[in-house]
Amino acid sequence: MFKGAGCNQTAPQSQKPMIDRFIAYIESERRLSALTVRNYKKDITAFAEWFNSRLALESFDATRVSAEDIRDWIIYRLDSAKLAPASMNRELSSLRSFFRYLRKVKQIEEDPFKRIGSLKTTKILPQYVPESRIKPMLSDMREQSRSSDLREQRNGLIVSLLYGCGIRLAELLSIRLCDISTGAVKIHGKGDKERLVPLLKELEERIEVYVDTCRECGIDLQPQDLLIVGSTGKPLSRITVQRVVREQMALANIQGRKSPHVLRHTFATHLLGRGADMREIQELMGHSSLQTTQRYTHNSITQLQDIYDKAHPHK
Repeated sequence: MFKGAGCNQTAPQSQKPMIDRFIAYIESERRLSALTVRNYKKDITAFAEWFNSRLALESFDATRVSAEDIRDWIIYRLDSAKLAPASMNRELSSLRSFFRYLRKVKQIEEDPFKRIGSLKTTKILPQYVPESRIKPMLSDMREQSRSSDLREQRNGLIVSLLYGCGIRLAELLSIRLCDISTGAVKIHGKGDKERLVPLLKELEERIEVYVDTCRECGIDLQPQDLLIVGSTGKPLSRITVQRVVREQMALANIQGRKSPHVLRHTFATHLLGRGADMREIQELMGHSSLQTTQRYTHNSITQLQDIYDKAHPHK
């Protein structure tokens, strides 16, 4: 399709050796995303600083950390930062991975997390946009693709790709021109896993128009360049894309939460509602577990109940 296709936070010096070795491990061996690595480092460093301050230590000594210390940390974070259980569990996941690594490399003998479970959370069903509301918005996105304005074309393409391919925000921002081929786009998912997602012909054509407009505006995109860029050719930030999605969904009078993830949930819910197989949706979404994909069955049941209530003759 396109020519050439085929292609910190700084920890205190006293804590650097132990924490930095773990960070290097999850970057090079586990190949976690840059955002995940940054969150892990922030969470672990914050715990180490709190632990050092609590015991008046100059350097972090993981061998001294007990399960009781971790429970105190949980109470401290819930109280001081007013964290929700789900947010606290994310921080605990970072620390749990860190101490598991330390035991693996024999830096500690006992893992203090053996007796620490996750906090109970309320199950929240994924939010999605009904088909009756998404169709007018997609029509607006098509109109924007006909605009001569690069920004309008790009914003319409952002929303269309997020919904049309069911991809994550980070995945959208990592698409390069060389990832796009006839009928498909290569997606770089979590853990550096790659998957091919079908690309509608209409979206292919809109990408071609967008790339041509970029070049007319002096942005000479090459095969290895990122697809979604700003007016100067530099990559867009996550915050900018989130703002674009909020604005476009608001213009379409869509109620409720407005985010890239809602568009991803909408993609999965609509596929399931139209008879797509759960395994196929799992593959398209890049879920490592089918259990994650099964969350969308609840939304489909809700849809069916609404239809039943409105249409059943015996009601």
